[in-house]
Amino acid sequence: MEQSQIQNHNLEKKRRRVLNKPLRLRCSVQNYNWGILGNKSHVARLFSLNSGSHIDPDESYAELWIGTHESGPSFVDDQFGCLNSLKEWISKNPDVLGDQVLKKWGGELPFLFKVLSIKKALSIQAHPDKELARALHKSQPSLYKDDNHKPELALALTEFEALCGFISLKDLRNVLFTVPEIIELVGGADAEQWLPVNEMDKNHELEAVLESIFSQILLSSKDKICQSLSKLEMETEFGEEASHTKRQLTDKEKLVLRLEGQYPADAGLIAAFLLNYVKLNRGEALCIGANEPHAYIYGECIECMATSDNVVRAGLTSKHRDIQTLLSMLKRRQGFPEILQGLSLNQYTTRYLPPFEEFEVDRCILPEAASVVFPSVPGAISIAVHKWEWHNWCKCTRRTNG
Repeated sequence: MEQSQIQNHNLEKKRRRVLNKPLRLRCSVQNYNWGILGNKSHVARLFSLNSGSHIDPDESYAELWIGTHESGPSFVDDQFGCLNSLKEWISKNPDVLGDQVLKKWGGELPFLFKVLSIKKALSIQAHPDKELARALHKSQPSLYKDDNHKPELALALTEFEALCGFISLKDLRNVLFTVPEIIELVGGADAEQWLPVNEMDKNHELEAVLESIFSQILLSSKDKICQSLSKLEMETEFGEEASHTKRQLTDKEKLVLRLEGQYPADAGLIAAFLLNYVKLNRGEALCIGANEPHAYIYGECIECMATSDNVVRAGLTSKHRDIQTLLSMLKRRQGFPEILQGLSLNQYTTRYLPPFEEFEVDRCILPEAASVVFPSVPGAISIAVHKWEWHNWCKCTRRTNG
């Protein structure tokens, strides 16, 4: 064998040894103002461990990104002292993705993995499906930075609060009767005129009711929103001028008044009454599909999604609002969303299987001195490790239908 062939052979053997070992990634952090400050943020502590950087006690640490998206790329520490972008490294070593991933997505990592630390509510938003994502990216590339959809799974690391999907007909009826400010805001005389009369047609009518009320709320002026909130406060136990007819606050009303301190006079405060208020315990997960209205409110979570950063916002935000686009794209499915408890793989590991083909998530809580073998998967794996008091490991894997 010639000398050049021997060298190439040795380089290939070395490359294979590297590929067969976990590679350390240098990850990106996002310091959005809704993040948790300083050392109290799991994102801050993870990023500090990952990068060796100092934690600024006055800085918000909102998201840690692990993936190839250009808005927050990860870099590979190749053990030879060089840092290459994960996207570039995968393009040079595409076989790490596995045959099934390569066949379906080419040389692209199909998922983006994040850790979120939320102190202040995120916007009421939805993520476009693939068709709409392509159209939005083409027409407004500076706002919608890619052409992919963004189905996602949020796995709670702490107690976690969110708004997700539209409330049921039963809950809508209750809201319209107990929060008359909504009817006043949309110009109705009373709640009855908004509710379906014919039981046979109630689902179809409910969609129309939700669409009309939700859209009118989001398009209302700040003055009208302020008036509605003032009336709501006066009718509750927190109202300074509350009369003897004052009543106790519901959980949703407490939430709305709490959020008012974060987003004064925001139309999203009233719109929140039409969305399900979800509370996750640690270890529970929530799936959010394309075109589904939602907002993360408070807590810390692992979030995994298809590789995209497309967000259409309409409330609870100071950022750009694309209300008409959001109203045109929304799924109007009613009812409380499914809460995933996960499937036990062994005494330490739980698997969460969303109805999306890009990924699945394994969560492993490993005591000191214990060991575990993860099941093999036909794709790429991203692992975040942090030694919290419950020794929480999370793994995000690409799932195929094969």
